Amino acid sequence: MTKRKNVKVIRESKSGRNKHFKSSTANMNRKEFVSRIERGYYPEYHVRKVNGIKTPVSNPDKSKRNNLG
Repeated sequence: MTKRKNVKVIRESKSGRNKHFKSSTANMNRKEFVSRIERGYYPEYHVRKVNGIKTPVSNPDKSKRNNLG
């Protein structure tokens, strides 16, 4: 699998939940991004359930530069 870094949030809900994302190869909504993470296309990210909703998050490391935001 090819690593795809630098995913950015391009739209949030009023509550601050990340809704739409952009990578160098795709624009995705949250469900699409979660699905691609689960299929292994984005190994730098994993999925957590936040308030019962599958949510993409960056894998922990020392860098603050590569966090979603």
